Amino acid sequence: MLFFAEMWERFCFYGMRALLTLYMVSEVFSYSDAQATAVYGSYNALIYLTPIAGGILADKLLGYRWAILLGGLLMAIGQFTLVVQQEFFFYAGMAFMVVGNGMFKPNISTLVGRLYPDGDPRRDAGFTIFYIGINVGAFLSTLVCGYFAKFQDWTVGFGIAGVGMLLGLVTFGMGRARLEGHGEPPKPEQLPANLTKVLLGSLALVPLVYLLLSEDAAVRWLLGLAVFVVLGTLIITAVREERVMRQRMFVLIVLWFFHMMFWMFFEQAGTSLTLFTKRNIDLDIGGWEVPAAWGQFFNPLFILVFGALFTMLWANLGRKGRDPSIPTKFGLALIQLGLGFYVLVWAASGVEDTGLVSILILIFCYLLHTTGELCISPVGLSAVTKLAPKRMTGMVMGAWFLSIAAAHKVAAMIAGKTGAAGGEGMTPQETLPIYTDVFWQITLYAVGAGVLIIIFGQLFLKRWLHGVN
Repeated sequence: MLFFAEMWERFCFYGMRALLTLYMVSEVFSYSDAQATAVYGSYNALIYLTPIAGGILADKLLGYRWAILLGGLLMAIGQFTLVVQQEFFFYAGMAFMVVGNGMFKPNISTLVGRLYPDGDPRRDAGFTIFYIGINVGAFLSTLVCGYFAKFQDWTVGFGIAGVGMLLGLVTFGMGRARLEGHGEPPKPEQLPANLTKVLLGSLALVPLVYLLLSEDAAVRWLLGLAVFVVLGTLIITAVREERVMRQRMFVLIVLWFFHMMFWMFFEQAGTSLTLFTKRNIDLDIGGWEVPAAWGQFFNPLFILVFGALFTMLWANLGRKGRDPSIPTKFGLALIQLGLGFYVLVWAASGVEDTGLVSILILIFCYLLHTTGELCISPVGLSAVTKLAPKRMTGMVMGAWFLSIAAAHKVAAMIAGKTGAAGGEGMTPQETLPIYTDVFWQITLYAVGAGVLIIIFGQLFLKRWLHGVN
C-alpha cells in the first residue's frame, strides 16, 4: 500500500520536476538560465527543508498517517494551481507543493521503517522495494507529463501530475487497515484540535514560502541557519547519549555530509543536465524529436531494472557476511556518480564540430548515476531508522532530508556556471565546452569524496556502527 501511495505522489512530484526548468526558460516566462536554475534550486531546497518540521509535527501531534494525508492534500492543491500560466499562480503552486511535501515525504519513509522490528534483516530490502515505487512514479510521470507538455500544452502536463497526487491520496486513505496501528497519533483524543492547528499553520506558511521562492539570498541564509541548528541539535543529542548510541549518531552526521555531496552533483539532472540534453544531445530518432524532458526518465527506468537486483545482491552478501558497510556503499555511490559525468566529458571531446552528443552516451551516464543512487539512497533511509534513537526518528529523518535541501541549493549554484549568460541564444558548439568543463570538475570532486568516505569507513566509522550494517 505504501508502495502505491508513494508511487502516485512521486508521479506528481517528478512530473512537475521534469517540466520545471524547461517551463521557465520557455516562451511562457522566458527566464534566463541563471534565473531558472536559482528558482529551481530554491524550490527543491525548500521541498527538502520543510520535512524537518513535518517530522516533528508527526512525532508530537498528528502521527504519521494523518501527516501524510494532510501533506498530500496540500500538494494536490499546489499541482492544480500550476495549471494557470501566470507568474502568481506559478509561485503559489510551488509554495503549496513545498508545504505539503514537508508533511508527506519524511513521514511515509518513517512509516516504512516502523513496519519492521529492530534487527529485522528485511528492512533494507523493504526500503529498496519502497524505493522502486518512487521510481515507477517518476518513470511514468516523466514519459506522460513530458509528452503532453511538449505536444499538447504545459497545463496538460501539470494537470496530469495533479491527478497522480489525488490517486496517491485515495490509495493511502483506503489502506489504513494494512498499517495495523502503525502511524497513529501519540494522543488520539487531541487529534481534531491538533489537526486544525497544523492545517491553519500550514496555510499561513504558504505566503512565506511564496516570497522565499523569489529571494535567492534569503533561501541560502535560511538553509545555512537550518543546517547550523539541526546539526547542532544532533551533536548535542549525540553527546548526551550512552557510548554506542553516541557513536552511531556521529556516524550519521558524517554520512550526512557525504549524502549532501552526492545529491548536489546528482541533482544536476533537473537543471544543467536537462538543459544539456535540450542543447547538446542529438534528440532526433528516425526523424522524430524526443522531448528533452524524457532525458530524466532513464534514471527511474534503470531503478526499475536494477532495483530488485540490488535488493537480492545486498541480501545475498548479507547471508554470506560480506555485505559492504554503509560508508563503503556511500563511497561506491559517489565514485559511480563521478564516472557518469566523465562519460559525458569523454564523449564531448569527439563532437566539437556539431556540438551534439549521442543520446546513447546520455543513457550510459544515467546508468552510472542510477547504480550509484541504489548504493546510497535506500541505504541511507534505512540507516536513519537503524541508527537514530527511536524517540526522535521522525526528526532525524527530517534532518536527513535537510542534506538534500542544502544539496539542491548548491546544485543550482553549480548549474548556474553552465552557460547561464544566454544558453537559449548560443549554438551547440558554444555551449558544449561550458557544460563539459563543469562536468569534469564534478567528476574530480565526486570520485575524490567517494574514495575519502571509504577510507574513513575502514579507519573508524565501521567500528562506530557497532554491528549495524
